[in-house]
Amino acid sequence: MYQYTEVDQKLVDERVAQYRDQTRRFLAGELPDEEFRALRLMNGLYIQRLAPMLRVAIPYGLMSSRQLRKLAHIARTYDKGYGHFTTRTNIQYNWPTLESVPDILAELAEVQMHAIQTSGNCIRNTTTDPYAGVNANELEDPRPYCEIIRQWSTLNPEFAYLPRKFKIAVTGGPDDRAASQVHDIGLHLVKNDAGEIGFEVLVGGGLGRTPVIGKQISPFVAKHDLLTYLEAILRVYNLHGRRDNKYKARIKILVGALGVDKFREMVEQEWAQIRDSELKLTDAEIERIKGHFTPFDYDAGAVDNDLDAKLAADEDFRTWYERNTVNHKVAGYRIVVVSLKPYLKPAGDISDGQMDLVADLADRYSGGEIRATHDQNLVLADVKQGDLYALWQVLADNNLARPNIGTLTDMIVCPGFDYCSLANARTLNIADQINEKFEQVDYLHDIGNIRVNMSGCINACGHHHVGHIGILGVDKKGEDWYQLTLGGSSEADASLGKVLGKAVPADEVANTLEKLLLTYIELRDSEQESFLETVRRVGLDPFKESVYAPAH
Repeated sequence: MYQYTEVDQKLVDERVAQYRDQTRRFLAGELPDEEFRALRLMNGLYIQRLAPMLRVAIPYGLMSSRQLRKLAHIARTYDKGYGHFTTRTNIQYNWPTLESVPDILAELAEVQMHAIQTSGNCIRNTTTDPYAGVNANELEDPRPYCEIIRQWSTLNPEFAYLPRKFKIAVTGGPDDRAASQVHDIGLHLVKNDAGEIGFEVLVGGGLGRTPVIGKQISPFVAKHDLLTYLEAILRVYNLHGRRDNKYKARIKILVGALGVDKFREMVEQEWAQIRDSELKLTDAEIERIKGHFTPFDYDAGAVDNDLDAKLAADEDFRTWYERNTVNHKVAGYRIVVVSLKPYLKPAGDISDGQMDLVADLADRYSGGEIRATHDQNLVLADVKQGDLYALWQVLADNNLARPNIGTLTDMIVCPGFDYCSLANARTLNIADQINEKFEQVDYLHDIGNIRVNMSGCINACGHHHVGHIGILGVDKKGEDWYQLTLGGSSEADASLGKVLGKAVPADEVANTLEKLLLTYIELRDSEQESFLETVRRVGLDPFKESVYAPAH
């Protein structure tokens, strides 16, 4: 993984010192609240319903065991003993005191971490596939390009005050585990007719109150032109994006107003001015960054000839293996997904002790690296088959091995009204209700892969628009109600869900899901047809009838 240079470290250290002085002046009454607000947001600090919330950057979701141990230490020392992983693969602390944040940032700097640009109208953390570099289907590892984008975008003065926040995702092949099509820019590594690898570029995707699937602006941009093309897009947006209305300030609104053809023309005109500037990437620079992502030192003898016997002898292990491990490009290895969706615990939450444990397991079994995922889990990417049983036993003993990856209870859930000052409704209690209803493991596995996403407000931090089943909390005269959508997807076949009908009361959400699932089981043409495929084939009407038809 990328290691800071002396310049990187100095920059982060100086930022910590600046913010420490800004906090001191604010607490002393020397800095007005409206001025401090912009400064704290630049350093990832929000003020939520009950306490400040600090969001720490984890670039493209990759961290070392040393960094994860530091995150555990911060949770123990400055918070309530846990952290929360988000859909942008960052970690949030919900209970730091305002005056302790400079100390937290100083501790993060000790392990090459920070909270810069995790909030505010700037380019946020670039995300990618959590299986990057170990996925046999990818054309190329996308992480070096994420790092190139990180270095270009971090504290870039030209883009420090954009019309609104800006998000970029990069994928390395045909699979999309980064929801790239609902980002301001989605970058897909592709191969052109000449056999060259470059980027398909999508622009104008996003969720929130105006959900949009991104539109292709270029079928192929060469690697050397990556930064100049991104710069051209950002310049057009920065100059022409609306600043009079924050609800209409995202790039998706600009692309929609101009039309993608006109927007492309404006980008091409800007690009022509800067295409051969100093931002043009050289082979040497690309290779330098790639050098930080050298392949793991794989053991040619890692194949475990006893694995089948272990799977046959232990049903619980077999269930976990089938749901929580993934094919690896190297024979004898598996990708392991560590579930952060334990029964009746908030999705994405992890205790300080569990963080320390995962760091130890990464050192022992996976080269000392951990990845955070878009759907709020963790990944150990390079585990030998022969180590899987021992690893599973430790994870199971520490509530990190629930075999639910890809199932109904592997929900993306925002913190909702329990924490967030923007939320209209609670989410965590509804997630508990769903878990209680569908805890029976065999039933979950019979249903197959299904994505349930839940948000506590229209800002859509839980990505409800692209859930196979989306749940949106709404406030009705002081009561929590929940609107359901069906047919969304954030994968390669991206689509926005359609509203099923009127919202249902809080105590009926899980029962409503049961009706939807029973209808699916009745209508699917085979056990291999997924919930999403069935919805797309038959439409919403049968599901509406099952939910809203009067009982006889």
